Amino acid sequence: MTDEPPNRDLDRLLDDIYFGQERVTQAEIYRRAIAADLHASLLTRIGAMPEGEYAIDEAADLLGGSAA
Repeated sequence: MTDEPPNRDLDRLLDDIYFGQERVTQAEIYRRAIAADLHASLLTRIGAMPEGEYAIDEAADLLGGSAA
């Protein structure tokens, strides 16, 4: 787990996941968040997202990030 604020970690994760992608599934976001060893509060928020595909702005809105 990193010492950075969770939202900064979230923004970096989303930027990485969406590089070259328009839409990504909730399952992929969750899988990549676990692999990145993100804070438990972020994992909980990602796990609570409804299943489906999201654009980066939709995911950031749901998760409280600022990536867009």
